[in-house]
Amino acid sequence: MAPTMVGVVRSAGGWLFDQVMAGWDVTVLTTDDADARPAHILGARAGDLEAALARRVRGSCLQGIVVREDLYDSDARVRRMVREALDGGLAEVRLWGEGSPATFGEPGGLVWHRLSVAAQAFKAQALAAAAVSAGAGLDTEVFRSAARCPSLVPAR
Repeated sequence: MAPTMVGVVRSAGGWLFDQVMAGWDVTVLTTDDADARPAHILGARAGDLEAALARRVRGSCLQGIVVREDLYDSDARVRRMVREALDGGLAEVRLWGEGSPATFGEPGGLVWHRLSVAAQAFKAQALAAAAVSAGAGLDTEVFRSAARCPSLVPAR
């Protein structure tokens, strides 16, 4: 989940591709109504974040969520979806961005995902489809693991 498709592809595109190759069913949810081709190149579907939040997707069906930190921090509906997914006990939650959200008590542990060679190639193509330069050295993506944040995991 993120405000823009470009942001998702740039920060999490390789990880998303690797998850698709591992058999995950991946949907990229954004608010920018952007061209879906970058998501399709990564093997994912594209969807409207507002529509998904309005449907109140049940957290227990979600096994992995990747969220831009500022979106998590600014939208109570996103926070609720993440918490419900964590309540189900099966969700892996990763966040990316410029800093830990204010709602986290402690910053979560950092997770580095080394992209497969295929993920690097498909991410570069997805960025090109979004008219963004791939740049160099895109073999690793860094996330904050929300599952390691005690203040995010609800008390039982």
